[in-house]
Amino acid sequence: MFSPHLKNIVISDSLVRTYSLEQLLEQYLRDNEVRLSCMLLISKGLAKEVLESNKKGEIPAFRLSGIADNRNRTTRILPPVSLAKLEGKMRSGSSFLLQNVISIKGETKFAGAAVIKGKTKKLMGFLNEQELEGVVWINGKRNGGVVKTFDKESKKLIIYEIKSIKSKIIPHVNGNNISFDVNIESEGRLSENWMQSGKDFENEFLKREENAIEKEVKHLVHHVTKKIQKEYQVDIAGFGNQLRIKHPRTWEKVKKNWDQTFSKVPIKYHINVTIQDYGASSLKR
Repeated sequence: MFSPHLKNIVISDSLVRTYSLEQLLEQYLRDNEVRLSCMLLISKGLAKEVLESNKKGEIPAFRLSGIADNRNRTTRILPPVSLAKLEGKMRSGSSFLLQNVISIKGETKFAGAAVIKGKTKKLMGFLNEQELEGVVWINGKRNGGVVKTFDKESKKLIIYEIKSIKSKIIPHVNGNNISFDVNIESEGRLSENWMQSGKDFENEFLKREENAIEKEVKHLVHHVTKKIQKEYQVDIAGFGNQLRIKHPRTWEKVKKNWDQTFSKVPIKYHINVTIQDYGASSLKR
């Protein structure tokens, strides 16, 4: 291995369940010739399968980087985690996500995320693609992707194309009780409307579709919140970080066992979606 040319590190899930990331990456983090900008990925199954290609002349490392570059077009891909960023995440002691990558019949795909527990630095399990979408909506700061849902009356498909997602996690402390409100706002366009009703400009229709999209987003965020709080009992969405910023004294009291505390904390979501236009065919007036 020629360290300065290293672009990606792929670790199999079985290895990260057995050994901590600190142990597995010890040599990489100590070697001053390793590029700290290289991306870390977790694979389901053998890591070598992800780095194999059936296409003549294709370099698998470049293919992985190319997939990561599409993150602004979807809510199903995490921002790349480099060795430099990973070292900071591990030192913080907080739980976090790493991109999961799989290989199916020689085709490589990013599929959900690996859940890494802060205390052990080991793999706990995975979030699927829909659950990762929920995390992205909670965190905000995304300018691409789609939401598929159905019109309440006609039951026909509608597709909302995301132009922006903004999120604000607001912690509340009342004595020993901690809770959170999460305000999520999104603007976008109606990318597909299978009703063909000609009512795209009517305010009543607009509001109904915005409500349908908001309902779908609520389902995504509530579902992943239940999974990380009740099943994994880890905070991988940044709630603890906002508590640390806004209520540092409270954070000092709970940070040691934050994941356990987080599993019992009430969270309320407030979602507002605005359809701005309808693509190239028409614009909202």
